[in-house]
Amino acid sequence: MSNALSAGLFAQYMRISRLLAGQLDFQSAINAVAKEIKSIVPNDHMDVCIIAPGSTFHTAYENGLETEWSTRPPASIEQSPLRDLLKGVIDCMITGNACADPRFHFPGAFSSPILENRLKGRLHAALKVHGETIGALSCSSLQADVYTEADLARLAAIADLLAPYFYALLIADRAKQSAIIEAEARVREETLRQGARRLTEALDADRQRIGMDLHDQTLADMTRYARRLERLSLMPTLSGDLLEPLTRSLQQSMQDLRLIIEQARPSVLQLFGLVEAIENHLERSIRDSGVSIAWQISDDTEGLSSQLPDTETLAIFRIAQEAINNVVRHSRADKLTVRLWNEDGQIVLEVCDNGVGLEKKSVMRGNGLDNMRTRAELIGARFVCRNGENGFCVSLLWPVPEQGGIDESFDR
Repeated sequence: MSNALSAGLFAQYMRISRLLAGQLDFQSAINAVAKEIKSIVPNDHMDVCIIAPGSTFHTAYENGLETEWSTRPPASIEQSPLRDLLKGVIDCMITGNACADPRFHFPGAFSSPILENRLKGRLHAALKVHGETIGALSCSSLQADVYTEADLARLAAIADLLAPYFYALLIADRAKQSAIIEAEARVREETLRQGARRLTEALDADRQRIGMDLHDQTLADMTRYARRLERLSLMPTLSGDLLEPLTRSLQQSMQDLRLIIEQARPSVLQLFGLVEAIENHLERSIRDSGVSIAWQISDDTEGLSSQLPDTETLAIFRIAQEAINNVVRHSRADKLTVRLWNEDGQIVLEVCDNGVGLEKKSVMRGNGLDNMRTRAELIGARFVCRNGENGFCVSLLWPVPEQGGIDESFDR
């Protein structure tokens, strides 16, 4: 009879081993073997406590009744009703009525699930690997005085069977966490590296932008003022009426310089849009230069020029601004036209004059033209400059924006 019982238990233990195979986490492993363990040690509640290596906390995985032991992990070993077992002081525990057993109810003990679920008969066996306790296997019954020393011996045998597998899961989980931490560290390092690169690129682009803005606007203004002052200095007498327009222009230039320093868009561009800003600059540039140039501006884009993203709008304005400045400073023209229109799915900006034109080397090497070309590349536009029969033309072509891609980050 005893041999038959031992053979039956051995077969059950083998089934537990087979059921563990392929389980990749603690809860799945507990659920897989719970029915087989219950056939060996009847219970209303079963749980496994696992201690992380070097930790003073444990995590519970339950089958049967669900209690706060598993819904509020992890828990302190010092507050566990099984603290002596988890600390390796003892290897097993048995009680007829855990609700009244003082070993489970000491000051600070997390024993409320015992009372709330009326867990009375209880068995506990240490999960040990290489002599070190890595957790505990527990079975509980709602009835008192149901477990015997024989039941405890069977539970201890099951614990010895489970311990190596749970230890392997513990090590695998620890390795997985280490791999995750290492991967996260690599991602953070790469993110920081790319962030630093992007920041460096942004700073470089910003420096280039400020340099181009100062060249295109402030330097051009200062050049006009110097020439105007030179002409005024040749006059035999000066009056306030002659100096007053220059004073106003200087004040406007200082305001524009403040806007550049603050990385703000020119106020007219922000308030009224691209065409109005180009017209305002065109009128002011010719007025302040003192030259006589007949000018005309037209917008045949059917409203698309006012629907461009902010970055494109500012870049296009700066290109038009530099093209106009070149005409005023260098062309010796008496006629200037600025046109915007749609053509084959593109918006075209063209600034043309009837002046002397530019030599090929000057066209290729001039800083102003290089700035315009760079700005065009930054917004994915095509920049063309050419000498014509009747002067010089600068053209900019960029795709018509899709309706869903319009930037509405500020209200004009």
